[in-house]
Amino acid sequence: MGNKEPTNYLDLTNREAVLETIMDEYGDSVIWLAFSYLKDKDKAEDIAQEVFIICYTKLDTFNMESSLKSWVLTITANKCKDVLKSWAYRNITFAQSLLSTFKHSASEPDMVLIGSEENNELALNILKLPTKYREVIFLHYFEDLKVQEISELLSINENSVKTRLRRARILLKEMY
Repeated sequence: MGNKEPTNYLDLTNREAVLETIMDEYGDSVIWLAFSYLKDKDKAEDIAQEVFIICYTKLDTFNMESSLKSWVLTITANKCKDVLKSWAYRNITFAQSLLSTFKHSASEPDMVLIGSEENNELALNILKLPTKYREVIFLHYFEDLKVQEISELLSINENSVKTRLRRARILLKEMY
């Protein structure tokens, strides 16, 4: 289905078409954002599935004041934050990650996801950043969102976004 309609002209009554647009245009972004929070490709894909279901069922709550992309990424960020707060993630996932550290494999999810060898060091360093810095770096540089859009998406003021971006850049520079 080649070119999709611009998001400001979507027929919101046709849920299947909107969901298809969301999955086609924002699927990779949803997975990448979820991965940046959870650092697990399989969990990121699970979150993406849940996000698409939420988008489908909650489409009537989309108010067209923000972009469809911002709405979808906000749902993704909130879903990831819910998972990170959950008892199961904090306790079970930590134990699994310790085990996987000892069974270190060459095709780690972050390596597969990033792809090119020259970006691996940068990607690994971004993944080492605290979540509040990692998310603004991802949204600004990988999703090309403006400071104002990031501010709205994360429900923080613009100066906080600018501060986090600056501190994230400093931390990344120190890693090199």
